[in-house]
Amino acid sequence: MARLKSLPLFHRIEGQTVLVLGDGEAAEAKKRLVERAGGVIETDMQRAVEAGAQLAFVALEDAQACESAAADLSAAGMLVNVTDMPDLCDFTVPSVLDRDPVLIAVGTGGASAGLAKHLRLRLERILPQSLGALATALFGAREKLRERFPAASDRRRALDDALREGGALDVLDPAANERVDAWLARSTGAAPSRTEVIVLTSDDPEELTLRQARLLGEADVLQLDGDIPEAILSRARADAVRLQQEADMGEFPGLTLILKMTNEA
Repeated sequence: MARLKSLPLFHRIEGQTVLVLGDGEAAEAKKRLVERAGGVIETDMQRAVEAGAQLAFVALEDAQACESAAADLSAAGMLVNVTDMPDLCDFTVPSVLDRDPVLIAVGTGGASAGLAKHLRLRLERILPQSLGALATALFGAREKLRERFPAASDRRRALDDALREGGALDVLDPAANERVDAWLARSTGAAPSRTEVIVLTSDDPEELTLRQARLLGEADVLQLDGDIPEAILSRARADAVRLQQEADMGEFPGLTLILKMTNEA
């Protein structure tokens, strides 16, 4: 399985003490970020330790001072971010697109903040402002969803069908949030289980067709017919069941996707 260099997490810091060391522009940017997330800024290392701070941003001008501070803070049990020194970072700060309550974070592991920013700016133009309203509407419909689709797998399949491109609640449709109740009212049940076959002509995931990429992202079960490259499998859901073709497949609910490679790939 392809290894992630970082584990993306959303960390709630409202009301919590966060240490920010430094006085320059970079430190001020980190302070604004902490304030935006509801954190309580502390600028003194000892007071931060005493307050039980778990996160620290180091934005000092001197590189040696940064290294020393990072070592001391790590020893105190804090997770540390050091500006422009990714090798000293326990975590990095992504470029954030906010469609409250939807947050989309674009990170490069510290390789290029500029690249992350411009990816986020492109997404800003694509994703509707109403995306947060759609999330809120779906949250409010949780009980109705459970009543209509008691099994978690059925709920996931129904939502996959509704939220996909062209679906009743297409995520890029600015008016999708207004149709959640109507969609639930006319929904007759979960989509039936089905099996799809895709034949891969390349081991490069960038050459997947739009349909192949969508099926990989939706499949509940992957039946691997031959040696399928991990680069392709990394595009599938992390919780999808993986089975070799010669194994006893049995029956699985939802979408079963059979993956094959052509001899030319």
